[in-house]
Amino acid sequence: MLGLYRQYVLPHLVDWVLRGPGWERWRERTTQGLSGVVVEIGFGSGLNVPHYPEEVSLVYAVEPALRARRLAEGRVADSHAEVRHIGLDGARLPLQDDSCDGALSTFTLCTIPDVESALGELRRVLRPGGLFHFLEHGRAPERTMVRVQRTLEPAQKLFADGCHLTREPASLVSAAGFELIEVDSGYVGGRAPWNYLSLGVAASTAA
Repeated sequence: MLGLYRQYVLPHLVDWVLRGPGWERWRERTTQGLSGVVVEIGFGSGLNVPHYPEEVSLVYAVEPALRARRLAEGRVADSHAEVRHIGLDGARLPLQDDSCDGALSTFTLCTIPDVESALGELRRVLRPGGLFHFLEHGRAPERTMVRVQRTLEPAQKLFADGCHLTREPASLVSAAGFELIEVDSGYVGGRAPWNYLSLGVAASTAA
């Protein structure tokens, strides 16, 4: 039953929750500066596609939910950039070393089971100096809110396909060997356990 929910219901819920004028502005900010060949993990229903800069020519899309891919078809058809679905698992990318100019992740690092391996893969496929742009929710700075997040996290993981409320995206990116260039963190849309966001850009460094 959970498998059917994950494949056929959740993609529609995520598409509905994470689109709209407010989110469009954040996606515009997150994708700004990307160019060339980009790998996007957690591609979902293609909500970032309309915001790819003109300088982006090819996007390798990684998305495990087939229903989400179907929801993305219209956005992909209207895109100036070519989009190729290349796999289901961000922790195992079927790409050559140093083959991408940029990487993109929005509301994905919270869910990937082996997030460290996924970030390691992004660093592997990015050329030295390539940029990783991310927009993620995560652990709040206040102890009281963290306690709420920890209380709600088991239910969040169950109903949102493994989504964690207390991961710290910028710390994870830094620990994976990326050089953080900028990170803008804060509450968006009110103080709630899901609303502490981090928008960041990090550079791939030589191993």
